[in-house]
Amino acid sequence: MVDAPDIKAKLDNAIQSILSTIERPREADIITRRYGLDGERETLEQVGETLNITRERVRQIEKATLIRIKLSLDDGKNSLFNDVEMDIVKALHEMGRAAKVDDLAIKLTGDSSSKTCATLTLLAELSSKMLLTSENDRYYAAIILTSERDDRQIRKEIDGIVKTLREHGKPVTLDELYRLVGGNYEHPSEVGAIASISKQITSLRDMWGLTKWPSVNPRNIRDKIYVVLKENGQPMHFSEIARQVKSQNFHRNNVTEQAIHNELIKDDRFVLIGRGIYALAENGYKKGSITDVIAELLRQNGPMYRDDIVREVLKSRQVRETTILLNLQSKPQFKRVAKNQYALAQPSE
Repeated sequence: MVDAPDIKAKLDNAIQSILSTIERPREADIITRRYGLDGERETLEQVGETLNITRERVRQIEKATLIRIKLSLDDGKNSLFNDVEMDIVKALHEMGRAAKVDDLAIKLTGDSSSKTCATLTLLAELSSKMLLTSENDRYYAAIILTSERDDRQIRKEIDGIVKTLREHGKPVTLDELYRLVGGNYEHPSEVGAIASISKQITSLRDMWGLTKWPSVNPRNIRDKIYVVLKENGQPMHFSEIARQVKSQNFHRNNVTEQAIHNELIKDDRFVLIGRGIYALAENGYKKGSITDVIAELLRQNGPMYRDDIVREVLKSRQVRETTILLNLQSKPQFKRVAKNQYALAQPSE
């Protein structure tokens, strides 16, 4: 890939060469305004008010002008357009054959300004090798490397990936998503590229899921704590949880250790299993004191030997053995029924 300053210059030169082929200044002005080449993209109504023509007339002129430009480019004689088209095609190949417009702009130029995105949008619109999809509430504006599929087909593919994730019910790696989706994709990167166009799908460190799932789209402190504990795979001290929340690539990382501790206490997803040590409830840990854990064991199993009680409690709590024995021997809920054997003092209701 050429250097960013060079590709930006090539993009600008290609656009200017295309605009220079438009014979009537008003037509060039309409294309410039509609694509936002010199500023904000204008609606049909805004352009019409400026040029004192109807909205429908603006649409007709824009459509006819684009057709004429495409026909003039078909002969392959515009070398500036041809060269920059090859650069865009190469970048799209590297990105999985599809990309959001702003991501493609960064890939090519390191810049996602409105002017750069507008330039890429117009070039994609004019290219026979690319498909441009517009943005709405469900999809991002994107450029896809294809001459075979239309906008409707692409959106059907995206919706299919959303449905697959929803039915699976939990985040998956890109390789797993590729296997789940199947179809005609040649490589997992193509699935990821198409999926990234959807506003309903997001990813976090190669785990893909729906944007409403906090494990891939943590929006608050509690969700970020959940991600850290989930990725770590084992209980953690709240100070280490706080350190990792601050160090990872989350927005608003300037949270205090005390704020982290407060959220751990309040959220039922997290269970205190030792002095300042927390685990995920979904991994089988239950809230409660050491006394509560012992009582539940005896309630489920009947009388148990002391060593068995200690071993079972240590599976769900990170405490000293002496702490368990102290609770067992001093709490009125328990009674010794034989040598080193304990039971509940009275049957549970």
